[in-house]
Amino acid sequence: MGRLFKQYLNGPRIYSCSNCRSHNADHDEIISKAFQGRHGRAYLFNNVVNVTVGPKEDRLLMTGLHTVADIYCNCCQQVLGWKYEQAFEESQKYKEGKYILEKAKMFKEGNW
Repeated sequence: MGRLFKQYLNGPRIYSCSNCRSHNADHDEIISKAFQGRHGRAYLFNNVVNVTVGPKEDRLLMTGLHTVADIYCNCCQQVLGWKYEQAFEESQKYKEGKYILEKAKMFKEGNW
């Protein structure tokens, strides 16, 4: 096993893993806060760091059928949310390649 590479974000408002405090996303990368995860509210992000993408699976979500992959914290392996790989409905195509981070799995760092 190699050495773990962690990326640190420099923005004033950072979302980190609630378990190990590894940086995961900059507040400026949020596309929408109007999402629902397994554990409550969730945010749609354009980009995240320090995550591992799991295997793809088809999942029936509130907005229809999507191919998604769970994302895990690189440091502690906690499931943080998922990545949208494919949307089958035309109105949901904007989600492809984007990430969901669940609010319950995040910690806010910086100047809020």
